[in-house]
Formats: sequence, C-alpha cells, structure tokens
Amino acid sequence: MGQKNQVFDSVLELVGNTPLVRLRNVTAPFKGQYYAKVEAFNPGHSSKDRIALHIIEQAEKQGILKPGDTIIETTSGNTGFSIAMVSIIKGYECILAVSSKSSPDKIDMLKAMGAKVYVCPAHVSADDPRSYYQVAKRLHEEVNGSVYINQYFNELNIDAHYASTGPEIWEQTEGKITHLVACSGTGGTISGTARFLKEQNPNVKVIGVDAYGSVIKKFHETKEFDENEIYPYRIEGLGKNLIPSATDFDVIDTFVKVTDQESAHTAREISRSEGLFVGYTSGAAMQAIKQLNDEGVFGENDVVVVVFPDHGSRYMSKVYSDKWMGEQGFFDTVNKEEAQIVEYIQ
Repeated sequence: MGQKNQVFDSVLELVGNTPLVRLRNVTAPFKGQYYAKVEAFNPGHSSKDRIALHIIEQAEKQGILKPGDTIIETTSGNTGFSIAMVSIIKGYECILAVSSKSSPDKIDMLKAMGAKVYVCPAHVSADDPRSYYQVAKRLHEEVNGSVYINQYFNELNIDAHYASTGPEIWEQTEGKITHLVACSGTGGTISGTARFLKEQNPNVKVIGVDAYGSVIKKFHETKEFDENEIYPYRIEGLGKNLIPSATDFDVIDTFVKVTDQESAHTAREISRSEGLFVGYTSGAAMQAIKQLNDEGVFGENDVVVVVFPDHGSRYMSKVYSDKWMGEQGFFDTVNKEEAQIVEYIQ
C-alpha cells in the first residue's frame, strides 16, 4: 500500500508535506499576502515530527541506535511527543526530561504515548543539576544502550527542515516568498528553512521571534551572551537561556521580541478569526507580524509565510483556559470579555 492510494504503513509516512493556508481575517488590515505553514497537520500535531523522524533514522543508518535501545531527550513537550510516537513504531524505549513550564496537557500526552517522563524545574540555570538538560545527560550516562538526541546542539535538527520545510514552502509559494517569520527555540526550524530559502533567493528576509526573558535576540545582534536578559516567562518552546548550536544566526536577518500576554491573546484571535486552532508559539509568531506591520516593514507585493508550529489542544490548561489567563493577569479591561462567553442555563 502506498501514498497514491491514501493508505499508509504507519503514521510516520504522514510526517511533512503540511499545507500552506492563506490568512485572511487576522491580517486583513495589513499590506501584503500572508500564509501560514500549519505544522499541526503532522501526525504528532507539530513541526517536531520532522526532526524526531530525521534524527532517529540518521542514528539508525549510522548504527548508533539498535533494536531495544532507549532514546533520551530534553523537551518542552512537542519534540518529546514526536520522539515517543516514532519510538512506538520503531520499537524503542523513550525517556523524556521535561520543563515544568510545559502544560499539564503536554505532560499527560507524553505519558499516554508510553514515555517515562521526568519533570524538571524550569527556572534554574542550564548547568544546574536539576535542569532538564543536566537530568537528560545524567540519565544518558546511567541507562545502558541509550541515545541522547540533544536537539539544541544537533546539526540534524537544522538538516531536517532544510530537507523538508524549506523546499515545501518554496514550492507552495512558487518561489514568490519574500519574508519568513518563525519562532526560535532550538532554532532548527527557522535555521534549516531559512538556509534552503536563501539558497534559492538570497533576498528572502528571515525574521526570528524571541521572548522577553530570553538571550537569543541580543546574542544575534551583539554575539554577547547576557545573563541579565534572563528572567522567567510563560511561552513554551520559544527563546532560550542558553545559545543552541542548532541555531544558524547567519541566515536570520533580524529578531523581534514578543510578550507573553500579547502572544496568548493573538493565539486566541487566530483560532476565532481563521478557524485554525493553534498553539501559544503560533500566537507569538503572529504577534511579531502585527508589530512588524506597525513598523511598516511589509509592502503590498510582499508574500509573508509564518510558521504555526503546533496545535491548540496542547494548551487547553493554559492559553485556552480562562482561569489560567485570569491568574496570569492577562484579562485586563480590554480583553476580559473573552472570559464571559459561556452562559449556563439553570
């Protein structure tokens, strides 16, 4: 059975070839055309399916991974889900070190996929023994026959998107793309996609999205790692308190910082206005476009592609929870009516 018949041997054959969807309502006042690369159409509902499958298959080819081995990884949730999914199909054990910032939904999903999950405190330095980086390293040393994916420092993270996401966007826009907007966490998505696109057309502008509380934007501009930039923030899978080598800063033209609150509201706005149920980082990417539009960055003839990395179902206890939004102080006088839509009939 093959793809021609729309019958597949496993979910792994569904990774990639995600749709490009034109945005009409959330971008209505803006100059230019806007398209979303909707990565929730991957079988694991995020762009991380691409790197999980690519890295694991490369490890198999090199003889690093053998039947019955254990795959270990650090993750804010999405990569872990993708690795757990691939591990099920290929017969590996899966151990994940997860940031406590990850939503309870994500952690429950990882457990549902058969992974052993270690939840580590989010707001500690990267070299703290309790950080999810250090816990993963320790587990790798302790577990015989284990392979540590290490997405933050794995060049294959970039290669996966260079080989798939970049060519897909180029073909889908018929080479007309002028701007790529994507969040930067590990940096693999933006780096690999940008590297391919700039090889086709060096004039394509690549805009990275960073969080307040992260060191990425300043490092890109100054090559200085400034610890004073670091403070807790709520967006998952975006920004970092270290410099991942899986980020190719040379192919990124500029970075934009976005706030937790505006990104949360913009995620909700995308869902309400476009019918695309997207995650927190998608809201962050769209928020960056709003800010760039206010600065007059885009023109009438521009074709802007924004990567929406994952699905809104992973944030039901966060961005899409009125209770959580209220606890964060995100329902101010302007936005609080969002929380008053449900009416209970007695």
